[in-house]
Amino acid sequence: MSNENVIRAWAVKEAGGKLERYDFDAGELGADDVEIKVEYCGVCHSDLSMMNNEWGMSSYPLVPGHEAVGEIIRMGSAVKGLKVGQKVGIGWTSESCQHCNPCIGGHGNYCPENVPTIAGNGRHQGGFADKMRAQWQWVIPLPDGIDMSKAGPLLCGGITVFEPLLQHNINASHKVGVIGIGGLGHMAIDFFNKWGCEVTAFSSTPDKYDEIRAMGAHNILNSRDPEEFAAAAGTFDLIVSTVSVKLDWNAYLRLLKPQGKLHIVGATLDPMDINAFALIAGERGVAGSATGSPVQLRTMIEFAARKGVLPITENFNMSEVNEAMEHLEAGKARYRIVLKNDFE
Repeated sequence: MSNENVIRAWAVKEAGGKLERYDFDAGELGADDVEIKVEYCGVCHSDLSMMNNEWGMSSYPLVPGHEAVGEIIRMGSAVKGLKVGQKVGIGWTSESCQHCNPCIGGHGNYCPENVPTIAGNGRHQGGFADKMRAQWQWVIPLPDGIDMSKAGPLLCGGITVFEPLLQHNINASHKVGVIGIGGLGHMAIDFFNKWGCEVTAFSSTPDKYDEIRAMGAHNILNSRDPEEFAAAAGTFDLIVSTVSVKLDWNAYLRLLKPQGKLHIVGATLDPMDINAFALIAGERGVAGSATGSPVQLRTMIEFAARKGVLPITENFNMSEVNEAMEHLEAGKARYRIVLKNDFE
């Protein structure tokens, strides 16, 4: 196999397996493809879910990693608007058809033919590697001066919590809430604060309150205190849930103003029990979203660079990837893990 097309990576060979060194031939570079030398790659809980095939869509060998940043080293003949040597990032999506209505309408993340970066066994694999590829439309230019060691998590976690601001036309006059102060939630607080909103965090852990305020929360509601919930009824324009567990969703719906939205980005697998009258009485709604389109990703990363929105991260070398995944699975990550490429 041609050395030019060989990618050195860390992959799982089966569901639940450990990551192993894995070299593969990615084939000839496609006309629409961009190849980057990976400098850093964020670790997301979705990587763990895909490694374990929790969503039933994985194939193996699978190279995780969908928050990669680095430098363009090669481009196909049809690539536009990018150049070799440019600093860029690649998020959850690596390819879409570019001709369906969602793609043409600027919502390529909902293309029925879109290809996740970490689907496995495809011509595009993930960023736990020395190099990776994606269709050029999904390769996101990084603003000058952005901290490359922290930029990766913005391409999945960051866009996941930023997209609701765009979807619901949120502005600085709005009051927003964040459920779950973890890998997604801490970035949501920072984004919403820098957007100009009044931000409330929901937490039942008083020991974390000072840290949550330092993240940018103006207010904190005890998520286990019915009296605090009752006092805050009808005061929020938007509440974003980042958790993957079942909650009393009707209690949160009662916190919304008329036409307020409860927006779900945490991938809970349990059905949601929603009282119809909680929606009818006030024209409230429940919404959701998955990452973002190329233009939303560009908007998010430019805003983050201008306003200084960056995740709180812990760093591991890529050769320590199994230790990093164990750290994540144990719930010890504070708050996003980033791998540094240490392939020789």
